[in-house]
Amino acid sequence: MIMHLPLAFIFSALLLPAAVSACDACKKKSITGPVVEYDLYIAEQTVSPAGKKVHGFTINGGIPGPTLRFREGDFARIRVHNQLKSETTSTHWHGLLLPNEQDGVPHVTTPPILPGTTHTFEFELRHSGTYWYHSHTHLQEQNGIFGSIVITPKGGEPVKADREQMLVFSDWTNTDPMEVMRMLMRGSDYFGLMRRNSQSILGAWQRGNLKDYFSREWDRMMPMDISDVGYHAFLVNGQRQTRIEGEPGDRVRLRIVNASAATYFYLNSSAGPMTIVAADGPAVQPVKVDRFLMAIAETYDVIVTIPASGQYELRATAQDGSGHVSAAFGSGELHTATDPPKPNLYQMDEMLNLALEEQEDDVRASLKLPRPGSPYRVLRSVKDTTLPAKLPRRKITMHLTGDMNRYVWSFDGKTIAQEPYVMIKQGEIIELELSNDTMMHHPIHLHGHFFRLLMGNGARSPLKHTVDVPPMSKRTVEFEANEAKDWMFHCHILYHMMSGMARVFRYEDEVAAAPPAVSKPVDHSLHHATGLGEHNHDMAYVWGAASIQSHMSEGLLTWMNPKNDLLLSWEVGWQGVDNPEYEIDALYQRYFNANFQAFIGGRFTNDADAENRAVAGINYRLPLMVWANVSLDSEGDARFTLAKRFQLTPRLGVWGRVEYDTNTRWEWTTGADFTLTRSISIIAQYHSQFGLGAGVLIRF
Repeated sequence: MIMHLPLAFIFSALLLPAAVSACDACKKKSITGPVVEYDLYIAEQTVSPAGKKVHGFTINGGIPGPTLRFREGDFARIRVHNQLKSETTSTHWHGLLLPNEQDGVPHVTTPPILPGTTHTFEFELRHSGTYWYHSHTHLQEQNGIFGSIVITPKGGEPVKADREQMLVFSDWTNTDPMEVMRMLMRGSDYFGLMRRNSQSILGAWQRGNLKDYFSREWDRMMPMDISDVGYHAFLVNGQRQTRIEGEPGDRVRLRIVNASAATYFYLNSSAGPMTIVAADGPAVQPVKVDRFLMAIAETYDVIVTIPASGQYELRATAQDGSGHVSAAFGSGELHTATDPPKPNLYQMDEMLNLALEEQEDDVRASLKLPRPGSPYRVLRSVKDTTLPAKLPRRKITMHLTGDMNRYVWSFDGKTIAQEPYVMIKQGEIIELELSNDTMMHHPIHLHGHFFRLLMGNGARSPLKHTVDVPPMSKRTVEFEANEAKDWMFHCHILYHMMSGMARVFRYEDEVAAAPPAVSKPVDHSLHHATGLGEHNHDMAYVWGAASIQSHMSEGLLTWMNPKNDLLLSWEVGWQGVDNPEYEIDALYQRYFNANFQAFIGGRFTNDADAENRAVAGINYRLPLMVWANVSLDSEGDARFTLAKRFQLTPRLGVWGRVEYDTNTRWEWTTGADFTLTRSISIIAQYHSQFGLGAGVLIRF
């Protein structure tokens, strides 16, 4: 008798031996060191880090999660329990060298952890230092899923201290992170109001930068900024402030982690210079610094001494000057640390000065600036980090690119969804040149590898896994491609990564260092069957705005992704006319760049002098940020529009628009709005057809 087995059964039977073999290849080596076990419970909880009760995520009931402590050579067994009701989660062990399938990036290296399930991570601790862990799923890191890791070296720390303490710095928003992302993509100015650094004509005049303001507008440049999000609180170990414990004279090793989603910090101490003894985990030759810029996702070990008398402050000031958080040590009279001067966003001088000072012979030149840079040029490894000279070398140049108009961040002008992979070969040395073409700092992180930071220290170049790339500057790093499979590479500003500034470094199937006769293809199927997960596609959002006034209503509803818009706009008026009149445009718009877009769609109206028709046209931004719109419709009529907005103060703006249509002739309008909240402004407007009125403008 012939049995007709299901096709799926036949395929599974044929593939089972290969799958078992491949899974066996994924197993860890035999355990040689002590097994250290932890259980991490990720749960939803009402939290109030900024004083307001909001929804957040906790690990073992807290933000941040617990510090995981190991000794070099231990074997970690960490069970991550997903107690979220409806969301998958993940855990990435930031900076650790470990087997690819343990890296924790959902879909790229490790399966996502489903709600109500547990995933067990197992790996050997191959090196020492200060590290951290965090979710790599959506925007969960901003919600509170992060914690710290300490791995002490086998022979003890090379620089002795009487005690040590963990300081985890972070930023907190009471706004849902998905809403934060939507606000960034729609171009909301409200975060600038929160940070108190919005640009305006009045602000430029007060600072003596009115010429700079209009020069920028003439050049069609967006207002400059050094941060994206306005935060409700900056935290250390989940609190507004903390204490560094110790007796007078104690040397304290501070293990500092910047676990922020989008905030760089300036660190300084009122007790005098701090001594850096480790960076991103590996030890460096002790070096004293007064103040330095700490990038997102970096870690530093610094030594401070508890003073004989007096209370002093270690302060972390947000790079944008919007706030700070501190840790006090000692007792007695308080000596506070100082903030660096706030940035002048009307000029590029500070950014250019930083880039220039880093080229000076004096390795401390950039650290002497009022707003210093990273301490990279004074960091020297405690041992020779030179890579093997016999290995083949290859240079890869990557440009850090972005479009603030759309809030799209990328490498070489393409998001990870558009160009996912950078192909490398096992056994080669990659020299990676990162060229920042944007006006923001970017902390770039490579998973699964340490790279040498090439900043003039030769054989003692420090090893790092995260590097700050300042605006209009370059950083060069190099690493040995000594792993396999896929490893994430991305900007560690969370919202930049999620909007596209990421790649996957993929090892090619052939092992370059092996003779052709023994080269074997690498099977990616079990690890990467689902592709890039949330990075498979570009993010898309819906937003809108509508005015409700005494004489008319105008509004716009938009669906957008990086290059495409679906637009529904309307103008309805009822004052000065016999019956309400409306015009509605339903358009598809293609975004080419910040200065040029093209559209096509339909125009619908009840105007007695017009009729429904198809329409196509372009938007073009002129000098002084004047928008020009030219369109042609299916009835052979053309329309020309010019529009301009003047931001008088951070909250008060005025605008004007003039339009000529070959069918309906002239129309013009002017008005003003004043921002009250994130969602509401008051508005007054005069329209050439509907007259004068006032009301509210609602953003949603």
